[in-house]
Amino acid sequence: MARMLRVAAVQYAVGEDVAENLATALRMIDAAASEGAQVVVLPEFANHVSWYSGREHARAQAQHLDGEFVTALGRRAAEHGIHVMANCTLHRPDGRVAGSNILFGPDGAVLEVSDKQVLMGSERDHVDPAVERTGVVETAIGRVGLYSCMDGVIYETPRMHAVEGAELLLNSLNSFALDEASLHVPVRAVENKVWVVAANKVGPLVPEHSIAAVAEKVGVPVDRLHGAGESQIVAPDGTVVAVGPRSGEAVVVADIDLDLAGDKTRPDGTDIIAARRPELYGPIAEEPRGRTAPAGAEKVAAVVLTPGPGDDLGALLDEAVARGVDLVVLPELAAHPDADPQRDPDPALAPEAIAARLVGTSVRVVTSVVDAAGAHVGLVLGAGGVELVQPQLHASARHAGLAEPDGDGIEVLEVPWGRLAVVVGDDALYPETFRLAALGDADVVAVPFTVAEKHDVDLLLLERAAENRLNLAVASRPHPEHGGGALIPLSGDFTLWGDWEGEFAGVISCPEPVLADGAITEATLRPACATNRFVSRGTDVVDGRPWQLAAVLTA
Repeated sequence: MARMLRVAAVQYAVGEDVAENLATALRMIDAAASEGAQVVVLPEFANHVSWYSGREHARAQAQHLDGEFVTALGRRAAEHGIHVMANCTLHRPDGRVAGSNILFGPDGAVLEVSDKQVLMGSERDHVDPAVERTGVVETAIGRVGLYSCMDGVIYETPRMHAVEGAELLLNSLNSFALDEASLHVPVRAVENKVWVVAANKVGPLVPEHSIAAVAEKVGVPVDRLHGAGESQIVAPDGTVVAVGPRSGEAVVVADIDLDLAGDKTRPDGTDIIAARRPELYGPIAEEPRGRTAPAGAEKVAAVVLTPGPGDDLGALLDEAVARGVDLVVLPELAAHPDADPQRDPDPALAPEAIAARLVGTSVRVVTSVVDAAGAHVGLVLGAGGVELVQPQLHASARHAGLAEPDGDGIEVLEVPWGRLAVVVGDDALYPETFRLAALGDADVVAVPFTVAEKHDVDLLLLERAAENRLNLAVASRPHPEHGGGALIPLSGDFTLWGDWEGEFAGVISCPEPVLADGAITEATLRPACATNRFVSRGTDVVDGRPWQLAAVLTA
């Protein structure tokens, strides 16, 4: 029997008047409750606009759990008999001021308080990050995880909740970034197969009296320093079932079936949570050491092959090599018809045959094969033969006849134009895999893959490039509904408060993918851009992960 629940994300503007902000929050809760919402999520920093003159100003505006702002929200939750998540700057018992998510139960009681783990830019000047994490909250409606804004721009915080069994993730946002709605919010649903309810702000995110000066200082147009709205509710398959406008107040409501979050399986039956390999993920929970490898080349020419029915893959490979590119990536198990490891491979696409095709060139070709031990492995091939062997790390049901994966990590190969890693087959489904590649200072990741679901490329793999600052070359045979591979080059326009090649267009952490179009797709990757991981001043998307709180990912 379905467990139906009506949820709401409310979006509105927040200014410097705390009493006015409270009145707005209560009014929006009333509006959501009038539409039958049983869970209401408010935007981040609901007590005061998030830009402060200094740390003492932030402390003066911060709330207390027993103060009027918080208790009034609890009373309103009790009046309607609903769950409410509100976020505000909050005085914490240890003396910190944090950006905290507060979950109220239908009796108005505070069920949980969760501090923001990853701070963005100027937030670091005014508030303190979490020093301990809050796990999944068991409520009358189900298992709930809480996080806010930048905690969802990288994968670790939502993933920790999913690993602990969350069914519903509640996300409060304070963002002017258009890629929150297009990428970072929905990907957390599909990669974990959970529901996500995300509430963003509209209106100025900087006080009106300061916004022009701030815009000039950071190089962001005034109109881009406004909340981007598009509050949304996302299903476990990544479908956005309800979304608000980019501007203006809105109550975004949807009826959801929490039981859908209980199914973690791929089309082949692989359970993407159960198949994780926590024993491999230790580096994710280790203290950052910083990138130590030098920058790669500014540009690299890469090709992914997407052979359709009847295409001669060997001929396509020859054409790609003849173009003089640096890297060619073949689909998963390219030598086997339909990527079926039980079918005899084409000798013309055996590793030694591919290497022979490369004699006299500097091209690297990436493919995957079944090795002599019956395991699925990725190979980097050059004119001299095999240069890297990368075992698949995670088991997949569709390869049940192959040897159990026993690889122990991601290897990185130094080539003349940078550092190359390979993610083999369904290892691409696990955000931890790409984080390991980033921690190994990879610049480019080749992904011989098989697309099987509708958001495998446009959400899952696009986010892997964005949150790790990795160039991706993804090759797949075309799926009849969900496309094939893609090349995802990094952009030099990344760090806010930095020098950009062009005007800021509202996107902070989302590369522009080149989707496979035809059997041969070529694009220019940018290895050198992988060295810049700072999305804003002081906020590193790799080393800024909440490593000290991430033990649940490695347990």
